[in-house]
Amino acid sequence: MEKQHKTFQLKNVISVSFAHFMHDVYSSFLAPVVPLLKEKLKINNTLVSLLFVAQQIPSLFNPLIGIIADNVKIRYMVILAPAITTICMSLIGLAPHYIILMVMLFVMGISNAMFHVPTPVLIKKIAGNRVGKGMSFYMLGGEAARTVGPLVIVAAVNYWTLEGTYRLIPFGLFASVLLYFRLRNINVSESIDRTRPMKGIKATFKKHLPFFLLIAGVMFFRGFMKTSLTNFLPTYLDEKGGSLWLGGISLSVFEFAGAAGAYLSGTFSDKIGRLKMLTLIILVSPFLMLAFVYAEGGMMFPVLLLLGFFLISSTPVLLAMVMDIDSEHQAFLSGVFMFISFVSTSVTAFFIGVLSDFIGLVDTYKVASLLAFLAIPFVLILRKRFK
Repeated sequence: MEKQHKTFQLKNVISVSFAHFMHDVYSSFLAPVVPLLKEKLKINNTLVSLLFVAQQIPSLFNPLIGIIADNVKIRYMVILAPAITTICMSLIGLAPHYIILMVMLFVMGISNAMFHVPTPVLIKKIAGNRVGKGMSFYMLGGEAARTVGPLVIVAAVNYWTLEGTYRLIPFGLFASVLLYFRLRNINVSESIDRTRPMKGIKATFKKHLPFFLLIAGVMFFRGFMKTSLTNFLPTYLDEKGGSLWLGGISLSVFEFAGAAGAYLSGTFSDKIGRLKMLTLIILVSPFLMLAFVYAEGGMMFPVLLLLGFFLISSTPVLLAMVMDIDSEHQAFLSGVFMFISFVSTSVTAFFIGVLSDFIGLVDTYKVASLLAFLAIPFVLILRKRFK
């Protein structure tokens, strides 16, 4: 049994990563069509940012979902989540009113939370002693999805119009059927050693609170850059005179580079150390963001590639750091991490939306770059306290 625990189960890791891919293809549909939704619903960037917040609100319950995942078999929710996300995101073009669109995105946020909290624990269970590599595979699935997703939705709009994207539903439903047969025998709660004494949720949270506060600082200040790009890049280019296709392709380029960064960073962090890898990423990213803002013409895409590579690559490293914690409440800790991730995304997305309505997205991108430098002190404290 110990040998199995240390073995990297490639087929199962690929299965979970494929689940991540299928789910996130559909969850990435919103940003590319924001320019069309703004025109259809007559909304500004502040209201757009609230759409992204609506997706994130269910993340407030991520720690609770983690507690549930530590004690019951919820792999079927992991299997069902892509289907729920598929239906909600394929119907956003049919939403006749802003409030209805928000409700659809909120429901999608619930399925998003039910998927993302237990799956990293699944990865830890089946990755053996190569957790960083496992997280790289897992994040590769998500980032590859966000590379493909914008192109899928832009192509669907081009062929069927914004109201015709409901035709994408069958593909996501078929994916959930496939996932059922592949994932039904993998269980989150089996990863818990029941022979060890349970310390209790409160004690576990208190013990690791200093670590999570520092992680929150890193993710929050880095989040200004990430949300400005993942949520508003097509809108940013639209304001600069670009087409819907340019916005979709640019977002795909950014996420494609992020997929490469996500795969390599977790793997390399197994070899050189999590904190060394994280430090490099956090130091380089703000400079690349500033370079992107000032890039003109053909220089935009090379800079966007480098920016995507470094900016996205921090997530698998941070997630691997959380999974390195030896705890009876692993899914709960995963839920805390996801709570921090999604809440920081919501706050920074709202900030970017409001600020851009006052000073424009170009200057907002500059502000996001400068704020990202504030993540550096948190990384340095992490290096000092958690070597």
